[in-house]
Amino acid sequence: MKQFMVLYLMIWIWVIFFSGIVYSEKPESVNIGAVFTFDSVIGRVAKAAMEMAVSDVNSDPTILNETKLNLIMKDGMCNAFLGSTGAFLVLEQGVAAIIGPQSSAIAHSISQIADAVKVPLISYAATDPTLSSLQFPLFFRTVQSDSEQMVAMANLIDFNGWKEVIVVFLDDDYGRNGVSALSDELENRRLKIAHKLALSIHFDLDEITKLLNQTKVFNPRVFVVHINPDPRLRIFSIAHKLQMMTSEYVWLVTDWLAATLHSFSPANQKSLSVVEGVVGLRQHIPDSRKKRDFVFRWKKMQKEGVANTSLNSYGFFAYDTVWAVAHSIDKFLKVHDNITFSLRDNNMVPHTEGIGIQLEKLKIFANGSDFVNILSLSNFSGVSGQIQFSSDRNVISSGYDVININQMKIKRVGYWSNHSGFSVVPPEVLAKKKHPRVSVDQKLENITWLGGKTERPRGWVIADNAKPLRIGVPRRASFVEFVTELQDSHKIQGYCIDIFMKALEFIPYEIPFVFKPVGNGKANPNYDALVKKIDQNVYDAVVGDIAIVTNRTKIADFSQPFASSSLVIVAPINSSKSNAWVFLKPFSADMWCIIGASFLMIGVVIWILEHRVNDEFRGPPKRQVVTIFMFSLSTLFKTNNNTVSSLSKMVLIVWLFLLMVITASYTASLTSILTVEQLSSPITGIDSLIASNWPIGYQVGSFAYSYLTDNLYVSKSRLVSLGSPEEYAVALRNGPSGGGVAAIVDELPYVELFLSKETEFGIIGQPFTRSSWGFAFQRDSPLALDMSTAILKLAESGELQKIHERWFCKMGCPGERKSNPKPDQLHLISFWGLYLSCAVISVVALVLFLLRMISQYVGFKQRQKDIVAPSSEQSKSHCSRVVVNFFNFIDEKEEAIKKMFTQCDNPHNPPN
Repeated sequence: MKQFMVLYLMIWIWVIFFSGIVYSEKPESVNIGAVFTFDSVIGRVAKAAMEMAVSDVNSDPTILNETKLNLIMKDGMCNAFLGSTGAFLVLEQGVAAIIGPQSSAIAHSISQIADAVKVPLISYAATDPTLSSLQFPLFFRTVQSDSEQMVAMANLIDFNGWKEVIVVFLDDDYGRNGVSALSDELENRRLKIAHKLALSIHFDLDEITKLLNQTKVFNPRVFVVHINPDPRLRIFSIAHKLQMMTSEYVWLVTDWLAATLHSFSPANQKSLSVVEGVVGLRQHIPDSRKKRDFVFRWKKMQKEGVANTSLNSYGFFAYDTVWAVAHSIDKFLKVHDNITFSLRDNNMVPHTEGIGIQLEKLKIFANGSDFVNILSLSNFSGVSGQIQFSSDRNVISSGYDVININQMKIKRVGYWSNHSGFSVVPPEVLAKKKHPRVSVDQKLENITWLGGKTERPRGWVIADNAKPLRIGVPRRASFVEFVTELQDSHKIQGYCIDIFMKALEFIPYEIPFVFKPVGNGKANPNYDALVKKIDQNVYDAVVGDIAIVTNRTKIADFSQPFASSSLVIVAPINSSKSNAWVFLKPFSADMWCIIGASFLMIGVVIWILEHRVNDEFRGPPKRQVVTIFMFSLSTLFKTNNNTVSSLSKMVLIVWLFLLMVITASYTASLTSILTVEQLSSPITGIDSLIASNWPIGYQVGSFAYSYLTDNLYVSKSRLVSLGSPEEYAVALRNGPSGGGVAAIVDELPYVELFLSKETEFGIIGQPFTRSSWGFAFQRDSPLALDMSTAILKLAESGELQKIHERWFCKMGCPGERKSNPKPDQLHLISFWGLYLSCAVISVVALVLFLLRMISQYVGFKQRQKDIVAPSSEQSKSHCSRVVVNFFNFIDEKEEAIKKMFTQCDNPHNPPN
């Protein structure tokens, strides 16, 4: 029996030995490892936080069922080799998980080691986005990945309207991969990293100085700094010395600065003066009772000397990491009862006695895959918020705080989350209210930028020694008033140039530039090809009559439009249809009234002069009225009348001359009106023009041709290409029947310039496309935004309209001259001299006639007085009697007056 028991025991020893299984039924303790840099900003707070967490786990009876949690810590000393060595050392002691490291570069190395032994690696500080790749299936992190942080940073840049940034980064896995993520996010927003400045891992002041000095020749002034926590704040100290912390600069930082500043003791708070005006991100930790209790305990530990550093966000993450591992171990033990390891095949492991690491003693976590699955399902409320992992083993993001260093204090100016964007309300509060993310609601509190300014910095300048901007300008052959190069002086001038030069006055910095004329001056250049040269980096911008159309906006950025270039129709404007009253058009209404009054006046004057001597002007009143009108009208046909007196002849001669001039003018004006009406076409808009099937003119090089053929399907055979404005006028005057065109379709500015010199044409109907002119710049050029602002200021100040009037209103603004105006008419002002002469002659004739009548009447009365004795009775109405007698005397015929004088001379001879 005894021999049987020995044999049985030997068999079990043999099985255990050859299977390499070490088994413990109920472990009294479970080991977990931690590899990190002890003496660092993150390491100091993480060490105290993890020790606190282990103590809390071991004192909590609800977890691990009295199994003790042991934390084995090794110092990686911020070195990949030493960090890997530390990982081997803790793995030798059979750990269920490794916490750390804080360095992304060390995490890359340790992840591969941990993967080989099926032990998960959980980091509270390594943020390199590539650690989430499938290459590292056992890597977890309780801190947010830089892929999330760079989304926030890109949104912050876009939110402030900056197009280009300069990035200062650490040249390791953490720095390079973080910047790569930022570059991708900026590109998605049509923004870009203009320059990347890499720092070595152990950079010094000289390296920083040399690097920052290089940036003074760069135009962007927005810096993004992505390095490890630096208590000496060396980059900003050097930037101060180089005068790079002024109001024209912007410094943005990732969460390293917040971690650094929070670790400062109250005595070191004065160091914040070097980062006044800096804006950055900080890992957001939602407010909770657990968080407040944790902060209270930490401050107590500081007073007791247990914690030798202030608390930063990585302390929260390190504390929760221990609890995440503890919860997973607790669940694992409930399923598997124990944690077991298997020894590796010694033949597969090289001998390493000389380096102090016995790889052959490394043990593989037998059920490591189960433990990893349990860990991935973690879901509990920690001091840093809800701990829950996504499919790529990253903790679910809680967002970031946006911080601003102002008055040597860290001021939170808002929050950012991937769901709500920027807000002044914490993301967890918005999530509870289920607010949708709406771009118009994106806002932050007021930020104090560098130099104490609250106005958002432009973030871009023209460097002092920067090369002048290469600005292409079209050398036009037609419509040269818009832009061209003078042949003699080679000066670039035109309407578009005036606007560009005036806009430069509204940009608050100097812009060196040089104009580069494009074209031979004999034909207009191809504008699509000209804009394409911007995309090819031949030019930095193009200034001229550049229409903003879809295909051009895909390769260039345009400024705010400075002129409307909608397509319009120009045609002869005297297009009123002939009617029965066309004969009235030569004279204006006042002219016709004066002519009618003149006929009446001449009739009255002739009647007065002829009434005493001409029987045709005597008789009943009705007959005399008819005679007045008939005689005045008869002067249009009777130019020789021997029956009238000499005074009447004098008046009639002047009147007939006036009638001859008026008649000739009327005939010429009426002929012109009828001729223009025959040339004009009944066009009311684009629809009637297309339906007419008449020839349509267009300018060579204008997009009117492509629009008419591609959008309105006008036959190409109907389109007539025209060059200069002279060709426009000739073609319109000739009309369709004379080999010309019925109308011309062109962009509004060209038409306005044409109409400023030609008054017989006008715009028909309304514009039938909506387009504009703008200045073209390279994609993402900040100058495009500044130029747009300048053009808006030009418009608001009225300068834009003044430039327009100076070029297009030399003969009256053509915009006020539309179709169907009143035809050119003859007005009274053109004949007032003749009318005045006729009136003067008429008055003179009447005065002479009146003087003659008075003389005759006085003589007649004197003779009567000599014959008849004066009456003894005086009439009370003596004056009125004289007037009546005088008019009765005038009314008598000339022959009767002579007889009356004869009777006075021979009173005794009775009349026959």
